[in-house]
Amino acid sequence: MVTHTTPLKDLDARSREVFQRLVDTFVETGEPVGSRTLSRMMSVSLSPATIRNVMADLEHEGLLYAPHASAGRLPTELGLRMFVNGLLEVGALDSDERVRIETMCQAAGRSLEGMLEEATTLLSGLSRCAGLVIAPKTDAAVKHIEFVHLGPGRALVVMVGATGVVENRVVEVPRGVPLSALAEATNYLNARLCDRTLDEAREAILDDLESDRSLLDDLSRKVVAAGLATWSDDKPGAALIVRGQGNLLTEVSAARDLERIRALFEVLETKEQVLRMLDLVIGAEGVQIFIGAENDLFTLAGCSLIVAPYQNSREEIVGAIGVVGPTRINYRRIVPLVDYTAKVIGRLLG
Repeated sequence: MVTHTTPLKDLDARSREVFQRLVDTFVETGEPVGSRTLSRMMSVSLSPATIRNVMADLEHEGLLYAPHASAGRLPTELGLRMFVNGLLEVGALDSDERVRIETMCQAAGRSLEGMLEEATTLLSGLSRCAGLVIAPKTDAAVKHIEFVHLGPGRALVVMVGATGVVENRVVEVPRGVPLSALAEATNYLNARLCDRTLDEAREAILDDLESDRSLLDDLSRKVVAAGLATWSDDKPGAALIVRGQGNLLTEVSAARDLERIRALFEVLETKEQVLRMLDLVIGAEGVQIFIGAENDLFTLAGCSLIVAPYQNSREEIVGAIGVVGPTRINYRRIVPLVDYTAKVIGRLLG
């Protein structure tokens, strides 16, 4: 039974090295690490018996545990936290990875949704975990809005925000609607949305339409209503994009792990719960790491979350991007990936 916990800085050099090499090996293999394995890694020659004594002391301090009697040791969540805080040496991205992240994000142009999709997919592939991003609800002032004919009964609504971010929606319109009705709807909305958000203008516009003060013909009125309804269908708050859930299955090494991953999938499907992730990074600086029970969203799944906020041109935190994976996630590699991707998104939003 653990009665107290010694801070990592208070461990002697031998215990620190045993602990660091054990965690490094666990992150690489996901398997319990034995004393014989560690004895071959140490910078100073130590017998397996000596290492077992050190491991027993670390277990007593709550940093390690044995999954069963004859196995090696695994780090506890407390041990992983102490490793991340005190021993983690974050790697650096090479130039090819930085260029790839920049290129993929820029490929989406000024479409916020497209950029976040690309960034999440790329982050998932590079980390071999599930990538997720919190996309901000569109609440910036509208600079321009336009209806573009796509075909019978369909039009594209293109909205350019004051920050320059472009969002697109496909809407259903009356079949046979003439281009003149789309142009009239475009002019009508631009006159009323200039320097206002959709939320600010929606009620006044709908009231205008219902009271026949809009001077629009019937078809143009329906086009305007369809465009407003499309944005009204968005759920309040932020949106969630998740990519690469299948990557988590490749890390499964036991039935217990499979159950954890299944539990994680259930959490990821509960959109409202995961959107609370944004609250974890508001007011925080840089990358945040949540291990197991430290994040109540993923406690049941036994996973770790590495997440960083991104800002708009006004330096306001508007979203977050990160990865979720098993507690043996490669912290050294993934922390700089998440950090750089968040900075690229923020820069492109500016």
